[in-house]
Amino acid sequence: MKKTIVFFAMLTLSVACKKENNSQNETQTEIKDTLTYQSFGENITSDETLSKEEMLAKYENMKAGDTLQVKFASNINTTCKKKGCWMTLKLPNEQEAFVKFKDYAFFVPKEGAENHKAIVSGKAFIEETSVDDLKHEAKDAGKSQEEIDKIIEPIKNYRFMADGVLIADNQ
Repeated sequence: MKKTIVFFAMLTLSVACKKENNSQNETQTEIKDTLTYQSFGENITSDETLSKEEMLAKYENMKAGDTLQVKFASNINTTCKKKGCWMTLKLPNEQEAFVKFKDYAFFVPKEGAENHKAIVSGKAFIEETSVDDLKHEAKDAGKSQEEIDKIIEPIKNYRFMADGVLIADNQ
C-alpha cells in the first residue's frame, strides 16, 4: 500500500511540474508576441526572421552581384523625410542596411519611425562603390587632395529591396 501511495504522489508531482513548465513557456510566448505592427507592401509575418547579427554575417559573406531572399529584424535609424521612400536599419558594428521598396509601390512613415523595430522581407544585396567614384564624390564634396589620395579601396554597401515591411507600433 505504501508503494502505491508513493507512486501516485510521485506521479502527481511529475504532472504538476510539467504543467508549471508549460505555463512558463506560454507566458514567454505571450511576451514575445505583444508587439503590434503596421504593415506596408506585401503581407508578411514576423516568423522565421533573422536577427540583425545574423543578417550582418550574411552580408559579410556576400560580394557585389550576389542576392539573397531573406527576412530580418532591426531598429530603424532613419527614413526619407520627403516621401518615406527609403529607410536605413541598424546593423552591428556601426553598420547599416539601406532599404528601398520594390517597384516604388509603397512608402513608410516619414516621421516617428526612428528606433522602432522593423521587419523587412525581400532581397539583400551588395553594391560596391569604386575607388574612382569615391574619389569623385570626395572631390565634389570639397575634400582636400590629401584626403582624396587616401581613398584606395572600394566600399561595400549593404542594400535591401523590400517587398514587405512591418513596423512595430510600440517599442
